[in-house]
Amino acid sequence: MPVLTAFGARTLGPAHAERVAEALAADPVAGCLVAERFEACGMDRTALGGQFWGVAGGRDAVAFVGGNLIPLTGTPVALRQLAAGLGRRRRTVASMVGSAGQVLPLWQFLESKWGPARDVRPDQPLLVCQGRPLVAPDEQVHQVPAHRLDEYLPAAIAMFTEEVGVDPCRGDRGVGYRHRVQELMLRGQAFARFDGDRLVFKAEIGALSSQVAMIQGVWVDPRYRGRGIAAPGMAAVVRHIQDGVGRLPSLYVNQHNYAARAAYHRVGFHQVGTFASVLF
Repeated sequence: MPVLTAFGARTLGPAHAERVAEALAADPVAGCLVAERFEACGMDRTALGGQFWGVAGGRDAVAFVGGNLIPLTGTPVALRQLAAGLGRRRRTVASMVGSAGQVLPLWQFLESKWGPARDVRPDQPLLVCQGRPLVAPDEQVHQVPAHRLDEYLPAAIAMFTEEVGVDPCRGDRGVGYRHRVQELMLRGQAFARFDGDRLVFKAEIGALSSQVAMIQGVWVDPRYRGRGIAAPGMAAVVRHIQDGVGRLPSLYVNQHNYAARAAYHRVGFHQVGTFASVLF
């Protein structure tokens, strides 16, 4: 049975699956991070690695609470109610991420309970590439087989540290992060270009729903930046997503990362929304 919490915010159970599905269908691009798990696991809390919360049975607000807090829908009043319920619990999430229209109001209500944040990124353009890549794909970019994990992992760690601002190996000496990267490689969702033994470009499909592929972890070796590697590399990943898995390529990027945004624009990405992230 769902657990009743303050001001009508409550955990959602199997009876609310239809409401969750409606929330995800309302914006398939923004919901991709959650839709992949929901499509595979339904409302099974253990398999999901978290649980859905809602207001009015999910009619007025829906959010996923797992390793991260990802709000999907919510009126201003409902977000306040949701925050009241979540704020009664100790924070266990590593970040809040999703549409800025839900993340920022929710954080405004939660900051006094969960703050301070390590970083707040309020303006992260959410992009999609609906047409064919506008630049020629780099034919040297390919799916990375799992046996090359030890060659791929240092670049993944460098990207994460540079982008998120923390070492993903802290705490458990990198066991969890290594497993996550290996899992993506086993699924064929890690891509790279090598110059000899040196990895110079990488990107991953971080989430893969029935409609959308969310690209993450885009990185160019600092010694190779400024050589026009990123756009053709991204074009190769986009082509694979479109032709290989039949999904809509998407990603979100920091507003101030002008070099990356320019590369994505050259490939053919355009903005369809705005994400925000709160990092703890």
